[in-house]
Amino acid sequence: MIYWLADDVSIEAGEQGDFLVSSRPLRMLRLNPALLALLQRLEDGGIRPESDAEQMVLDTLVKKGFIERSRSTLADLAQLPRVSIIIPVKDRADDLRTCLTSLSSLDYPSDRLEILVVDDGSRDATPEVARELGARLIASGAVGGGPALARNKGAMVASGEILAFIDSDCSAAEDWLADLIPAFNDEKLAAVGGWVDGMHQGSALDRYEAVMSSLNLGRREMAGGAGGDTFYLPSCNLLLRRDAFIAAGGFRTELQVGEDVDLTWRLRDAGWTIRYLPCGTVYHAHRSRLWQFMKRRFDYGTSEGLLQQLHPVRGKKMLLPAMLSAILLLLTVALVTRSFLPLPLAALVLLIDTGLTGRRMKRQGLALGTGKILAARSRAVGSLAYYLGYHLLRYYLLPLLLASLVSPSFGLLVVVTLLGVATVDHQVRKARLDLPRFWFYYFLEQLAYGCGVIAGCLRVKSFASYRLNLQGH
Repeated sequence: MIYWLADDVSIEAGEQGDFLVSSRPLRMLRLNPALLALLQRLEDGGIRPESDAEQMVLDTLVKKGFIERSRSTLADLAQLPRVSIIIPVKDRADDLRTCLTSLSSLDYPSDRLEILVVDDGSRDATPEVARELGARLIASGAVGGGPALARNKGAMVASGEILAFIDSDCSAAEDWLADLIPAFNDEKLAAVGGWVDGMHQGSALDRYEAVMSSLNLGRREMAGGAGGDTFYLPSCNLLLRRDAFIAAGGFRTELQVGEDVDLTWRLRDAGWTIRYLPCGTVYHAHRSRLWQFMKRRFDYGTSEGLLQQLHPVRGKKMLLPAMLSAILLLLTVALVTRSFLPLPLAALVLLIDTGLTGRRMKRQGLALGTGKILAARSRAVGSLAYYLGYHLLRYYLLPLLLASLVSPSFGLLVVVTLLGVATVDHQVRKARLDLPRFWFYYFLEQLAYGCGVIAGCLRVKSFASYRLNLQGH
């Protein structure tokens, strides 16, 4: 693999030594001579580690966001593993044909592949399509038992070291396996997931779903091990070690939604790591009708209550630095009261925070310019506003709308929050959709999901999934 410095990261000389500095967010890391020499090689372009120790250090810095790396290729594997592709299906003959046709073009040795179609009691031509296109047909043993049951049935008879799950309404890019399989060079890795794109781009809703579907985890590589965060991998593009899958007990068959969340959390709790790579593409035929789109978001939301009961240690965490929170509160008061009076005070707090940040960095031996620190802290206020706003919209939009009927000023805050948060996502995710229609679908998505969360909590008679772990700086 090749490593290089991430954008907005530089090596800075200070009074007490050298530092690795990131400006987004503002962070610093003191460098010893050996690490400095290694990173100076990165400034001249990408490098390959010359030892296992170097690779371990560089991988640690990747996880911290200071450097980036290219991904392994199939050539890096001494021996390619055998892969069992498992497709759960019920009454989707046409979709299955598209899926299987795409798998016939995979850039992976055919003698190292097997394709299992697990039929969940179809009444159409699904079994005939599976046989026609050379897949091994397995009966789930039920009629409408659900994808979790069907996937488990396929895993029981699979012969591959790696289980590759894809849904019948998906198709795979040629490099799907070639991009993701090398991640298993890491012996601690149980599962890897890849990029999920939209199969269709014809309608505005198709283009919204292509970037905003919960199946699409974004453009940044992510990894997770033991801990209390909520990172998971969707099952429509999921590769797992078969041994780890079997030891975990497979998918919980009683879960109709959220079964992939539950499984990947259990793998992490068992000591494995999971990884997401923004490559290894699978194309998903998203629901392109408005009611189906909202119903699916509602269904996803209903899983939160039960998942919280199954995994009580995993909760929502929010970091609220005191100074940044004070600035954001003053800006909120200014908006709600429609008064400019809090704005000078917010500016003063920002300047004080900038000065204190500069003093802390100087005590550690690094002096940065005031302008650079001020810009970084201003961006931090914006980031905090986005994350707080997103959380409010995701879980509280319905009660916020009801409160807006009582207080028009409060309604203005809701509108500004919605438009602001949605605009950030529109830009970051590079949606191929005009902003007004993006706002419209964004509003419907948050409303449907939030209503689903409420319904799911009522169903399990617990609102523990609303508990937010607030942490100071």
